[in-house]
Amino acid sequence: MIETFKNLIGYLKNPVLKKDDNIDLKYRFKIFFQLLLICILTGLILSPIFALFDALDWIYLKDHKVDMLFKNMTEVQILLLGALLLPIVEEMIFRAPLALFKKATTFKIAFYAFTLLFGFMHINNFETTNSVLFLAPILVLPQILVGAYFGYIRVRFGLLWSILLHGSYNAVFIILSFIPEF
Repeated sequence: MIETFKNLIGYLKNPVLKKDDNIDLKYRFKIFFQLLLICILTGLILSPIFALFDALDWIYLKDHKVDMLFKNMTEVQILLLGALLLPIVEEMIFRAPLALFKKATTFKIAFYAFTLLFGFMHINNFETTNSVLFLAPILVLPQILVGAYFGYIRVRFGLLWSILLHGSYNAVFIILSFIPEF
């Protein structure tokens, strides 16, 4: 896991369009599950920031637009939308085009641009207020980071792997949201 994390950080410092030549499925699933754990830990580590912002009344998490979207949906519908349909659409928009940028400099710019666009697109999940706009870089930091992780696996293993990682990441947090609060 530490090696995967180091490889990920090294890649994010200098992204290049280079596939991983190792096509062994056992190897790929090992890396996949390690990246999934890194994604989940990223989300969990950053979540107290949102609780703090909510406690300080800087943002109001009860008005999260995702909650409103899912309001009249069954748990199965929520899971299908959030863990299957949206990851497919978002990966097609934000990760599929990466393969079009063959030159090293344009690829690096594209990688970072698509990562930031993916992250900042998620600011729409919040009700637009002055606080939300001011805190936007922090509020979308989890999406920027996991978007970079999705970009890493997309380049190294292919688009289907980034869709699978994105969908699995969303599924974990969707399923956790189904647990009743006490």
